[in-house]
Amino acid sequence: MSGPEIITFGCRLNSFESAIMRDHARAAGLADLVVVHTCAVTAEAERQARQAIRRARRARPQARIVVTGCSAQITPEAYAAMAEVDQVVGNRDKLDASLWQELAARPRVVVRDIMTVREIAHHLIDSFDGRARAFVQIQQGCDHRCTFCIIPYGRGPSRSVPAGAVVDQTRRLVEAGYREVVLTGVDLTSYGRDLPGRPTLGQLIRRLLRLVPELPRLRLSSIDPAEVDGDLVDLVASEQRLMPHLHLSVQAGDDLVLKRMKRRHSRSDVVELCARLRALRPEIAFGADLIVGFPTETEAMFARTLELVDEAGLCHLHVFPYSARRGTPAARMPQVPKALRHERAGRLRAAGERAMAGFLDRQIGRLAQVLVERGGRGRSETFAPFRIEADGAAPPPGEIVTVLAERVESGFLTGRLAA
Repeated sequence: MSGPEIITFGCRLNSFESAIMRDHARAAGLADLVVVHTCAVTAEAERQARQAIRRARRARPQARIVVTGCSAQITPEAYAAMAEVDQVVGNRDKLDASLWQELAARPRVVVRDIMTVREIAHHLIDSFDGRARAFVQIQQGCDHRCTFCIIPYGRGPSRSVPAGAVVDQTRRLVEAGYREVVLTGVDLTSYGRDLPGRPTLGQLIRRLLRLVPELPRLRLSSIDPAEVDGDLVDLVASEQRLMPHLHLSVQAGDDLVLKRMKRRHSRSDVVELCARLRALRPEIAFGADLIVGFPTETEAMFARTLELVDEAGLCHLHVFPYSARRGTPAARMPQVPKALRHERAGRLRAAGERAMAGFLDRQIGRLAQVLVERGGRGRSETFAPFRIEADGAAPPPGEIVTVLAERVESGFLTGRLAA
């Protein structure tokens, strides 16, 4: 037996939850176990999960294979129909330690209504296997109903982790040696609306940094440009421990497409937010999630998204060809041909690669604080990818080192440790 194996797809929140499930499985003595932690954002993510399930069965024919995550929550019957799958567990139960203790006695399908959940269970964890940075969940679920998105039906309503628990978890990870923590959630900027006093994300961050002064670096996962609060803006300007890298849930650069997506920001909102934050902290780097080929998207509409890359100064792009999700309003709209969606995605990715190349070129000759990952690679404050050249042994993963960026090679800034 080779121990419990967790195969994770999707977001950073899934990575956080996978660490919890790994701890529960180990505590329950489930050595011959494979957990496939699914994502439902795109049909491609679901296809990859099914492939992983089949590969896992071939590699470990005697193992118990459990499928969980958003896709399993939304379409449990699809995974229960696979001969390779032993059990399907929904998002409501997957983090319950008792489930893993009693797994063999539980039904083959353990999926309950996620929409009735109103609280979020808190879990303290000490490590993330093989990762240099740690994740802390501060929020779960989503109350918005973007027309393309099925995730609220996999995650349930928005609910927040109390600030004290966030501080405790962060302090525990710092004591375990982590130098960078990433705050994660489904809709991060909705944080606090369900808590007493309705604290904002910015207020949480301010409290966290004050109460855990030994934390060197704090980073945010994806945020909604329509919900950036004043405290968060002030922290970007004044708090050096908050990394100058924000990933925005933009989705499109055309106002009519954004309206049909039921997003709450306009194109100009994104441009103005990026300009405002860049004026406060000039080195800041912006990423964005962008969907191309959304139903009714014309070539002119797509061109507006393409132009947004330069206009807003985006460089870390996550590009998705639109994927129709059954049960969403967008799936009933006039569809863009699939081949055209992929062609546009290719053009947008190429624009993103050009923007990233220009961003990296501008870093040459500058010093960067790099969080070391495996293989002598790492990420700077702005999440720029680095390859570190060292005369002796490479610095160990998890350390923060000063590197002089000397050149760009194969998409990495390459440089030596500064004296």
